Amino acid sequence: MSIDLEPRPIVTGASVTVEAPVLTFVRTEPASTDVVETAPRRILSTTTAEQRFELVGCWVAAFALSWLICGRLLPWHGALIFVVVTVVAGISLLAMMTALDAGWPEVVDRIVSSTVHLGALLVGFALMSTVTFVLFRGSSSLLHLNTFFDDMSGVGPRDPLNRGGVAHAIVGSLIQIGIAIVVTIPLGIGTAIYMTEIGGRFARIVRTIVEAMTALPSIVAGLFIYTTLIVGLEMPRSGLAAAMALAVMMLPIIARASDVVLRVVPGNLREASLALGASRWRTVWHIVLPTARPGLATAVILGVARGIGETSPVLLTSGTAAFMVTSPTGGVMNSLPLFIFSTARSGEPLYIDRAYGAASILLLLVLILFVTARLLARPRKGTR
Repeated sequence: MSIDLEPRPIVTGASVTVEAPVLTFVRTEPASTDVVETAPRRILSTTTAEQRFELVGCWVAAFALSWLICGRLLPWHGALIFVVVTVVAGISLLAMMTALDAGWPEVVDRIVSSTVHLGALLVGFALMSTVTFVLFRGSSSLLHLNTFFDDMSGVGPRDPLNRGGVAHAIVGSLIQIGIAIVVTIPLGIGTAIYMTEIGGRFARIVRTIVEAMTALPSIVAGLFIYTTLIVGLEMPRSGLAAAMALAVMMLPIIARASDVVLRVVPGNLREASLALGASRWRTVWHIVLPTARPGLATAVILGVARGIGETSPVLLTSGTAAFMVTSPTGGVMNSLPLFIFSTARSGEPLYIDRAYGAASILLLLVLILFVTARLLARPRKGTR
């Protein structure tokens, strides 16, 4: 299409000639009718049968090549060297096989994809081997019901496993973590609400402090409570002091995770509530917190999983006890991590079996907490 702007005379009633442009539409043809060919779209999330056969063949060849290099050609011994050589050979062979019928982007994609999958397999293998080993070593102790219902009062290092148990450590851990939860939930979620909903210069300072405290060593938290409560205020070593030390460890975890969850809440929900005349705190209480409830529950569970496995804060602020203590202020109170530490270092085989039994209970408890956190974090049906 072209536009002709050549003036044309226009005669008016007063014999005045006015020139005005006239628009002329002219159909024009494209200069070329050649069709530009595009490359077929690559779908990286799917693999063909040929690619799967190539993958299996490359790793089988890598395994055989590693056996030949480490076992026959070079004096390299050890499982770690064998695994490293196998991984390097497998990725190299896979890259060469991909380069035979594909371009450089496909080669890079196969290398990165294989590396990521190997990393996931390595992490999964480490987790499963740890859980399996601990449960296997602790099975001799877990088979006796007295492990769950008795304490270690009057039980010696060489007494059989059908005497004594870890009931006092289980109860102590639950009491300490319960008190820590009561302290950290309002403080942690309140801090997250302040950082997210209030904001400002001081909120940025608080966020920096919270992020720095997430990497706080547990021994520092124990020393802080030991110095302030036990030495400064002359409070006796007890389960309450241990709970305060665990609260110091859990608080930044809960605050940081809750801050991330609250910042994900859509802003249009807040704006709609404020537009209807609700106050800021009413919006937070009735709109923001209910929307973020699954994420906040996940944040609390992650903090509990961090605190329930700490040993050094409990060792500094409470100490070990062989009998059942149910009062937080009734003296020293044992816990599962501290029981594991004290029995494993004894060197007695039966005590080491008891330590593995307690470690199995603690490990299962932490795994249950993490699975619960994952289930709570899943989106509900009908939500995005």
